[in-house]
Amino acid sequence: MGVILAVVAASFSSVLTKLAGAPPLAIAFYRLFFALLLLAPPALNAAGRAEFTRIPRKDLALAAVAGVFLSLHFAVWINSLNYTSVASSTVLVTLQPIFVVAGGFFFLQEKVSRQGLVGVALSLAGSVLIGIHDFRVGGEALYGDLLAFSGAFFVAVYVLIGRSLRGRFSLFPYVFLVYGTAAVFLLLLNLATATPLYPYPRQAWLWFFLLALIPTIFGHTVQNWALRYVKAAVVSVSILGEPVGATILAFFIFQETPGLLQLIGGATIILGLYTFIIHSLNPRKQKE
Repeated sequence: MGVILAVVAASFSSVLTKLAGAPPLAIAFYRLFFALLLLAPPALNAAGRAEFTRIPRKDLALAAVAGVFLSLHFAVWINSLNYTSVASSTVLVTLQPIFVVAGGFFFLQEKVSRQGLVGVALSLAGSVLIGIHDFRVGGEALYGDLLAFSGAFFVAVYVLIGRSLRGRFSLFPYVFLVYGTAAVFLLLLNLATATPLYPYPRQAWLWFFLLALIPTIFGHTVQNWALRYVKAAVVSVSILGEPVGATILAFFIFQETPGLLQLIGGATIILGLYTFIIHSLNPRKQKE
């Protein structure tokens, strides 16, 4: 049930972002700022404060680096929605598992099965189809695709770092530390680029808060929680439902209708990712 809730909640991310109508860096900052406020009570209770004092400096530094990459992910992915469609952006950013396992292959000597490589090929082929469609639409759409693709890379680095840290942290202290670092880095980016942090219409503040509550707390944070109770394969495959839900929401709210190449490309990416995840999560079992 928690996994389903997380997927549905995460599907609202792109739609709420477009409704906010603010600069991407400001949206990213307030999304994490309000998430921090919501997470403060469970993260900073007596048990949480005691855990913070026991965290080694090396782990604190790694968590901070993970937060920086998370902030870069939000910055470029949110910006992509100004140039390309919700369907293209969400399906391309979902490619992050490929970068995660690629990082595991090059840096952790983790092997990838032949079936997993077939999944990679399918996903990349689907990305090319979406790129062809958006190139025909215009250069801006293709630029948005590249931003979403880079967002997948940045979030993959965040996941790779967090994968080793998560086993040594409780949920709330971990996400509070990472979100906090990301929020501070985004604040600095806003100030460096002279992005206005106020004033915004009253309705925009509602969208900022809902971005923190729905896709961040009920989406990504619940996914982190679910990893303790549900198999990693279930959580990983469930994430593939996010672009489907986001595309449906965008159709009804913004009247965004995906083109034929987008639909074929998106379906190919999801099929490829499903193949890749299923055959890459437990390579040892495949050998047996």
